Amino acid sequence: MLYQFNGFVFNIESLVLTKDGDSIEIRHNEAKLLALFLQHADSVLTKEEILNQVWQDKVVSEQAVFQNISHLRTLFGTDAIKTFPKRGYQWLLPFKLVTKAPPSTDPEPLMQAPATASSKHKSFISLLSVAIVLVAVTVLGAVFYHKTPAQIPNIQLGYIPITDANKEPLLLPASSKFSVTELTRLTYQQFMKGPEVEYASLKAESPFVLTGKVRTYEHKVYLDFLLKGAAGEWSGFLSAASEPEVMLLLKQHLNQDFIYEFVNEKNAFSINQAKLSLAHETSPDDFIVLSQLIDIYRRMDESDKAMVLAEKLEQQAREKQDWQQVGNALIKQMQVLTSKNVFNLAQQKFDLALTEFIKINDISLQAKAWAERSLLALYQDDYPTVKSSLLMSAKLASEINDIEKELHALTYLSVLAHKNHREQDKYLYLAQAEAKMREYDLPTYRYAKIPFHHSIYAESAAAREPHYKRVLEYMKLTPDHWVAQSSRRSLVIYLIEQNRTEEAKVIVDSVTSDNAENSYINALLAKAMKQSLAFSGFAKKAFEQAELVGDKWLSLEIALMLCEQPDSPANYDYYSQYINDNATANWRKSNETKLMALNL
Repeated sequence: MLYQFNGFVFNIESLVLTKDGDSIEIRHNEAKLLALFLQHADSVLTKEEILNQVWQDKVVSEQAVFQNISHLRTLFGTDAIKTFPKRGYQWLLPFKLVTKAPPSTDPEPLMQAPATASSKHKSFISLLSVAIVLVAVTVLGAVFYHKTPAQIPNIQLGYIPITDANKEPLLLPASSKFSVTELTRLTYQQFMKGPEVEYASLKAESPFVLTGKVRTYEHKVYLDFLLKGAAGEWSGFLSAASEPEVMLLLKQHLNQDFIYEFVNEKNAFSINQAKLSLAHETSPDDFIVLSQLIDIYRRMDESDKAMVLAEKLEQQAREKQDWQQVGNALIKQMQVLTSKNVFNLAQQKFDLALTEFIKINDISLQAKAWAERSLLALYQDDYPTVKSSLLMSAKLASEINDIEKELHALTYLSVLAHKNHREQDKYLYLAQAEAKMREYDLPTYRYAKIPFHHSIYAESAAAREPHYKRVLEYMKLTPDHWVAQSSRRSLVIYLIEQNRTEEAKVIVDSVTSDNAENSYINALLAKAMKQSLAFSGFAKKAFEQAELVGDKWLSLEIALMLCEQPDSPANYDYYSQYINDNATANWRKSNETKLMALNL
């Protein structure tokens, strides 16, 4: 039996879900839960009934029910399943039942007369003729196969050549996975000065842009690469005995399809974790994939899993004498231990990692390690060590012209000085960062962090306004950068609070990208202008978009907004339950008054 709804088709027997003929990924328990809802669409199902039917004899918590329902709502929309407080859940989307087509009813073949000796001989000759033809076709096919490509590349890769000092650009080996267009008008250094703007000028021709830098130390070649797409970046480092060998390793790594999905569209951490886990199972020796999987688990606050994998990375890297990855694994262990307040052991991991990076003269990773060391000091309320660690990071980054790491160290030090009430330091290091931007002759949008930080330091909302406006002026060419989005949101909220809705509308109308942040500020404006239907539409859309990319903070903010609107047609039960299931202690503290008013 097939169930059709909203363009989806669900096979109740095979538990296969499709949309427009394409298979849709869905976990087995989610499929069983969907089948249960559709078969009992006229009933409200309790948590106990769901647990008994879907998980049967397995012992699981009620959280499993909430998580699976949340995943189904993400897939089919928040209105697909309604929550009835203290009662259960019910499927609400209308559907159509379709009986599967019967098996093919071809006419039965006519009965053959028994074969005579003569007919047997003819049959033998016929079979021999068919066999000869098949062999000929196979041979010709093999010849033809070698004259044509095995596969047409489906990835258009723009390649800004990787070069070593005083050497020719490194060649990227040909691949059936991607076609390569060399982008010779730019160097790696030029691209890294303004990757957002440079990528915007290249993406029409090359949706994916690859570049990197290479160095040789003690007869070994070390390659750091960056792949940029429409929604993000993928980076890593490789080493080998020669340049051709390290480029071959890069090609093999880039032959994995999921990498292009990662940089082309934003997804929730849970989806990325699933893709990375599958990639790790497929390529267990790919240390870059394993490193990215560790980072995802850390972002998902699953520190124990991150620690296990970081120890695995260290062990495997030691076996292969990959000292970059040994140090990388130790830094990741330090990060987990720092989050758990195990400071002494975290310091030991840092010392070991730094030793590995010094041993291979990797100054870039040394700079990164010192920046991470500052977080350990921050957890220990040790500002002098925070300061010395970040200054060391900036110094090392400056030695190798690593603009990103140097500016991060200086601007982050400015923020931490502000948090520690070091008034002189916060302006000193922000000024140093601005001077470095001018020295490097960076594009205008890179300067936006200066007024952005001044907005953080301003003592009143009115004093922040001109800084927000300057950020948006600097970032006209990069309106979806997080600095621009944060400033735009804060400015819209301030203007609405001041009853300057027309000014807020000008800012909201200036955005064109369809993303969660822009839907959110549209919802804020509709709410201020008392446009209930428009507010509900924008808010629900923003919630769905935020959930798809895993932005829990924004999802919670929007859920709270929807709960505050008594005349909104939104599903209050669902959003209030979402807050109860997902709110963190810090978020609850910052929204304490609103939550108390709603008894949440």
